[in-house]
Amino acid sequence: MSTLATPTTAPEFQIHASEHPVPDAERAAALATPKFGTVFTDHMARISWSQATGWRDHRVEPYGPLQLDPATAVLHYAQEIFEGLKAYRHPDGTVWTFRPEANAARFQRSARRLALPELPEADFIGAIRALVEVDRAWVPTGEETSLYLRPFMYASEAFLGVRASLEAEFLVIASPVGPYFAEGVKPVSIWVSREYHRAGAGGTGAAKAGGNYAASLLPQQEAYAKGFEQVCFLDDRTGTQLEELGGMNVVVVHADGSVATPPLSGTILEGVTRSSILRLLADAGHEVSERPILLDELRAGLADGSVREVFACGTAAVMTPIGRLASDDFDLVVGDGTAGPVTTRIRAELTDIQYGRAADRHGWMTRLV
Repeated sequence: MSTLATPTTAPEFQIHASEHPVPDAERAAALATPKFGTVFTDHMARISWSQATGWRDHRVEPYGPLQLDPATAVLHYAQEIFEGLKAYRHPDGTVWTFRPEANAARFQRSARRLALPELPEADFIGAIRALVEVDRAWVPTGEETSLYLRPFMYASEAFLGVRASLEAEFLVIASPVGPYFAEGVKPVSIWVSREYHRAGAGGTGAAKAGGNYAASLLPQQEAYAKGFEQVCFLDDRTGTQLEELGGMNVVVVHADGSVATPPLSGTILEGVTRSSILRLLADAGHEVSERPILLDELRAGLADGSVREVFACGTAAVMTPIGRLASDDFDLVVGDGTAGPVTTRIRAELTDIQYGRAADRHGWMTRLV
């Protein structure tokens, strides 16, 4: 059963409406052909924090530049975290989001790891709801479109010193989006990096922090230069086990129907989409295991046909089939190079739930407006 939080449980947000909203015609043009993360709505939700006062000043205000002192801690010590989720317009015009409580919990874990204040779940979901209520007209209706929501928090104290900031700002911004990959749902080519690692034991790999993504940009550039679209990283200890892509988890589908994905060892992100897909796979009768996957094992499985499909998953792209996997010493096609039946079926099932076309039997959807 889907959930609709009662107003009494949500914090009150003061609304400061923009005096210069985007004209209707301009907004309609942006919604007709949305591109990922390039156009933003008229407002943003915001909550301030200090060690002295705690969380305060819950408000929705006009979208606009942030004023930062040159000594603001985040600019020097990268004390910052973020989340990503989407708002979907259902056929009846209502707007829903997918498992926001899971994002709120991960946001708290990320904050703990980065020594930032932990935002209560009610504030996290309340900020999203308040922003979507104000900017409801920005939620698109086209196929594979949604309103991408980006909650984030940064250390805002103006102080040069290596310690946790005594002040922080939490914001939510929103962008109408289409498919993450411009070409739509089609197999991508992956370069397996032997030189770089995304994270290491005891590091911040399990947190959704900007520094993890910054570290992935150089290997991503090098993959592009080789003609590949994404990078897959291996574990830092042995350099033999799959971990994840720069921004997505990896899942392997075997010919016997069993499915495997790298375990949550502390160095990879606990994806909300990942856990949901694993649940749907198990519901469909697939044997699902979270275990170390050796690169050599995957190569052998692709060569002899015992591995039929490999896909990546995350909030932005949902599920993306992998059609080619390569590195310095191998270059292999996954299956026949097209999206496999398991990937296609589970992706359709998940998106049908998100867009309100199928029953939400797990209670994953939360109505916003």
